[in-house]
Amino acid sequence: MSNKQILLEQIRADILTNNICPDLAKTATNLVMGDGNIDADIVFIGEAPGKKEDEQGLPFVGAAGKFLDKMLVSAGLNRSDMYITNIVKYRPPDNRDPLLEEKEAFWPYLVRQLDVIQPKIVVTLGRHSMEYFLPDQKISVIHGQPTRVAFDATEIVVVPLYHPAAALYNGSLRATLIDDFIQLPKIIEILAKEKEK
Repeated sequence: MSNKQILLEQIRADILTNNICPDLAKTATNLVMGDGNIDADIVFIGEAPGKKEDEQGLPFVGAAGKFLDKMLVSAGLNRSDMYITNIVKYRPPDNRDPLLEEKEAFWPYLVRQLDVIQPKIVVTLGRHSMEYFLPDQKISVIHGQPTRVAFDATEIVVVPLYHPAAALYNGSLRATLIDDFIQLPKIIEILAKEKEK
C-alpha cells in the first residue's frame, strides 16, 4: 500500500470513528469515499452519492456517472486517470440535496483528500461543490471558466461545471456541459506551459 493510499484509508477511518452525519449514515448502505487515480492531475467533486453509488460504494456509477464517462471520452480523457469523489460521502435520503450542515461536516475530510492527492485542477460538478471553492458565484455565469483559488496554503485551479445529472434532464445544459468538458485538456495544457516558464 502506498503512502497516499494509507492516508486516504485514514480519512475513511476518521469519518467512521468521528461518526460524521450519523442520521445520513443510518439510512445509507455505504460510505462512498472516492475512486480513481490517487496521483490524478484532475479531481472531480460532485455533491453526494445517489442510489447506485450508495449500493456499490463508488461515486458516479449511475446514469449521471455513465454520462460523465461519455463526456470524458469526448474530451479525450480516461476515467482511470482521474479521481472522483463527492463533498458528502453518504447518500441523502430520497436523493434530496445535501444540507448545509452535512456539507460543512464533510468539508474537512474533502480538504484532506485533496491534500493527499494534490491535483492540478479541481472540477466541481454542480453548485454544491462549487460554492465551497467559489462562494457567492453563480454556476450559470462562471461554468467552464478556470479560476485560481488559494486553498489550504497552496493554490489550485477550480473549473466549475454543471452536474451531469442536471444535463440529463435539461437538453440545453447537455450541450453546454459537453462544450465545457472538451476545454479541460486545453486548460491542462495551458497550466503545464505556465509551469515551464
